[in-house]
Amino acid sequence: MTRKLFGTDGVRGTANIEPMTAEMALKLGMAAGRHFTRGPHRHMVVIGKDTRLSGYLLEPALTAGFISVGMDVMLLGPLPTPAVAMLTRSLRADLGVMISASHNPYQDNGIKLFGPDGFKLSDEDELTIEASMANGMEAYRVGSDHLGRAKRLDDANGRYIEYVKNTFPKGLRLDGLKIVIDCANGAAYKVAPTVLWELGAEVVPVAVAPDGFNINKDCGSLHTETMRSQVVAHGAHLGIALDGDADRVVLCDEHGTLIDGDQLMALIGDLWRKSGQLKGGGVVATVMSNLGLEHFLDQRGLGLARTNVGDRYVLEHMRKNGYNVGGEQSGHIILSDYSTTGDGLVAALQVLAALVQSGKPASEILRLFLPLPQILKNVRVAKSSVAEVLADTTVVAAIAEGEARLAGTGRVLIRKSGTEPLIRVMAEGKDDALVAAVVDGIVDTIQRVAG
Repeated sequence: MTRKLFGTDGVRGTANIEPMTAEMALKLGMAAGRHFTRGPHRHMVVIGKDTRLSGYLLEPALTAGFISVGMDVMLLGPLPTPAVAMLTRSLRADLGVMISASHNPYQDNGIKLFGPDGFKLSDEDELTIEASMANGMEAYRVGSDHLGRAKRLDDANGRYIEYVKNTFPKGLRLDGLKIVIDCANGAAYKVAPTVLWELGAEVVPVAVAPDGFNINKDCGSLHTETMRSQVVAHGAHLGIALDGDADRVVLCDEHGTLIDGDQLMALIGDLWRKSGQLKGGGVVATVMSNLGLEHFLDQRGLGLARTNVGDRYVLEHMRKNGYNVGGEQSGHIILSDYSTTGDGLVAALQVLAALVQSGKPASEILRLFLPLPQILKNVRVAKSSVAEVLADTTVVAAIAEGEARLAGTGRVLIRKSGTEPLIRVMAEGKDDALVAAVVDGIVDTIQRVAG
C-alpha cells in the first residue's frame, strides 16, 4: 500500500477542502488513537496548534475522534511543534499531535503526529493508520462508559520555556545583547520573546500579534525582510526569524545579512567538535544543502551525510547512525541531545551562546564558509501530472544536458515537493551564469511539457 494521506511531514492541505476537513480529522483521531491504545493503562494524547484560523476546525474534530476511542486529550493551545514533542514525553502520553502547516499561508493546515517517544511516526505507523481509516470506524468506538475526557494544560507555555532555557549553557546570560525576534505571527509568539527576555536580552519582538490570518504573511523564516530591516533600524546585534510552528529558524547578523541553516549547522557542528560534544563524526543534512558546507566540514575532518528532503529523514539517519547534529538549509536544525525534532529556539540559543562566549559580532562568527552559487526554482504543475512530467523523455534529456554542462564542477537536483504540486529545480556550481542557464533551461522544458 502506498501512502495517499500522509506526505513528508504529516497530513497537509487547504483547510476545509479534502483531505484537510473536520471529517478526516475525526477519522484520523479515531484511527491514530486506536493504533496507540496499547496496554491496560489510561491512554492520553496531547494536542498543540499554531495560530491559523482553521485550528478551531481541526482541534475539536481530532479531540472528538480520540475521545470516541477512549483516549483522554490534553489541549495545549498555541505552542511550537517541538514543545508538543517534548510534552508528549514529559506527560507520558501515548501520542502527540501538532496542528500546523508550518511555513505555509493561513489557508493551509496540517496534522503532525508524534509517538510516545516524542519522535515523528515511521512510514509503517502512518500506513497502518491510513489503512485503518479506510476500513471503517464503527469497530473502534468504545462504550459510553469508557469515553475519554478533555482538559487544557494551563502551564504548557511555562513548561516549554523552562525546557528551552535549560539547553542554554549554565552560567551564561544574554545581558547587553539586543535581539530582534520574528515569530511569524505563529505558535511561538508568546514563548520566544519570553525565553530571550528571561535570559537577559533586550528584545525587539516582531510579528507577535496573530489574528488567524497573518501567520507567515510577510514575516517569519521565509520572509525575512522585516526581521533584517528591524535589526538595522534598532541597531540590534542579531535577528532571529522562526516559521509558523517554530521548528525552523534563520538568522541575520548586525548588518542584516541572512544566515541560513547550512551556516548554522557549520557553526554548531564545529563548536561541538571542539568541545567533544559532536557525535557521529559529522553532520547530517539533505540533498539541498550547499556544497560549501560539505567542503567546510571536510576541511575539519568531518563528514556530511545527505538524506532526502524532510527533517524526518534527517532524524532517521541521525538515530540510525549515532549523529547528534543535523538539519536542513531551510532552518530545520535538529540537536538530538536536546530535542526529538527541529527546534528553532533551541538552535538559536546555541548560536547566541557562541556569540556571548566569543565576544565578537555576529558577522564574524556566523558566516563560516562562502556558499557556492545555488539557484532553486519551483514549477507548479497539476498534481496528477508531476510524475508524468518528470518521466517525459524531453525533460529527462534536458536534465542530462544540464548535468553535462556543469561537468563535475557542480550538480543538478530535481525533485517533487512532498506538500505541494511543485517540481523543484536546483543547480549549484562555481559559475553563477552557468548555474542560472542550466536551471532556466530545465525549467523552460518542464513548463513546455506541462503546458
